[in-house]
Amino acid sequence: MWISIVIPAHNEAAYLKDCLDSFVGQTHLPDEVIVVDDNSSDNTFEIAQSFAEKFSWITVLKRKSVDEHIPGRKVVDTFNFGLRHTAEFDLIGKFDADIILPPNYFETMVNQFQSNWKLGMCSGLLFVQKGRDWVYENIADKTHIRGPIKLYHKACFNKIGGLRPGVGWDTVDTLLAKYHGFETQTVPELKVKHLRPTGHGYSSTNYQAKGAALYKMRYGIVLTKVAALKMAWQAKSPSLYFQTIFGFLKAFFQQKPFYVSKAEGRFIRKYRWKGIWSKI
Repeated sequence: MWISIVIPAHNEAAYLKDCLDSFVGQTHLPDEVIVVDDNSSDNTFEIAQSFAEKFSWITVLKRKSVDEHIPGRKVVDTFNFGLRHTAEFDLIGKFDADIILPPNYFETMVNQFQSNWKLGMCSGLLFVQKGRDWVYENIADKTHIRGPIKLYHKACFNKIGGLRPGVGWDTVDTLLAKYHGFETQTVPELKVKHLRPTGHGYSSTNYQAKGAALYKMRYGIVLTKVAALKMAWQAKSPSLYFQTIFGFLKAFFQQKPFYVSKAEGRFIRKYRWKGIWSKI
């Protein structure tokens, strides 16, 4: 199976070497890794280029973009820029530049996809450092495939129409995969080190964007309130609930375009409610 990986990278000099070292050390090497330097002001490009000079399967591209931080959209746009330069792949991965993979990561991934023809997405789990220990980054269920380590089968990736450029892209892709009959799976024994914990630098604007994303995924106001409560509880910040709801209502009144069709939206709501009732 041909494996293509795209790594969007913006000012990742502090982490990129360790990340790429973990790719080079794989027992089953990916067939190509494309690092897309997205307008970095540090030496991200030079670090990536030093690997590209040693390993023919690593390529570095430069992308010019605005300096403004646009949650969700910027990383997907950068990924799509790299995607246009990939070979004909069987598995396509969107990986962050601040992770360290275990040596058997891709070997295990290939085995998973080859043994289950229904498998559309697969990954390991993310762990963050707490003192001397690496602990599970507990911001999502262990069954959820996280944004920094997404690996898709080509059939699934094409069926869901690629990635949505905006906040929530790494949730809607999973839901659409299930809508189209694909399975998603995490492999708990594959512990991926996440060098920069998720939420670093989050602001109220980010949570308004999350609310807008829930609108675009056709959650509806009741389901959005439930999701907002869960996020606020996890973050131990009641104000985040109101920021999320405000973002949803703002998108509603502005009639923002949806990520999904009406039929996909009905499936998503039904799927989410089923998950909620199963936990009560």
